Amino acid sequence: MVDQKRFALFLATPDSEFVKKEYGGYHNVFVSTFGDEGEHWDSFRVVEGEFPDEKDLDKYDGFVISGSSHDSFENDPWILRLCEIVKKLDEMKKKILGICFGHQIIARVRGGTVGRARNGPELKLTDITIVKDAIKPGSFFGNEIPDTIAILKLHQDEVLVLPESAKVLAYSEKYEVEMFSIEDHLFCIQGHPEYNKEILHEIVDRVLRLGFIKQDFADAAKASMENRGADRKLLETICKNFLKGRVPAN
Repeated sequence: MVDQKRFALFLATPDSEFVKKEYGGYHNVFVSTFGDEGEHWDSFRVVEGEFPDEKDLDKYDGFVISGSSHDSFENDPWILRLCEIVKKLDEMKKKILGICFGHQIIARVRGGTVGRARNGPELKLTDITIVKDAIKPGSFFGNEIPDTIAILKLHQDEVLVLPESAKVLAYSEKYEVEMFSIEDHLFCIQGHPEYNKEILHEIVDRVLRLGFIKQDFADAAKASMENRGADRKLLETICKNFLKGRVPAN
């Protein structure tokens, strides 16, 4: 009998009313993107101070840290606790996929510098350029490494200085670090592979309504998604290959 694979999702954001209504919560959004049949996924609402017991960490095969509206460089108690847990998982060489806020948290824990994005916030579909020389053929990217990947992005912070031993895997016109990895167990993405157009549209409308962005910024965000979509299937495959230690056959 094959042991059931177990994964833990650290939710650093509350469920929006839209996500609860349409998908039943962010747990379902993430599991539908990164999960496979027969796996067990637990969610911990770290933004509310909910964490697994350290004695239970070893039972998980991998971890995912979500995005957040909070700044990764702040010292709120839950953020400091999350950093402690990530440090422990890093020492255990557990696989961690960091997304947006999670990407920045991993950089912070490993000694990098995170802060407000030097070229301003981004809320749109954009292309990131893959550093093909940094990726081994046959790795979790597969043998056919793309030149660029289209990904949905929503952030105002960034990794300013990479940790030692980190490899940049992708960059863009505005940001030097769009993806990075450390050793074989940490993989980090500034964008959102789990988002679809509907989720981002609702976020654009909500932050516009709350006065966090101007109308022209919202219009540009929606225009970026009008005629094309993110490379969600490719991103899903890459992330699954990483989390599950798969070597793709292509």
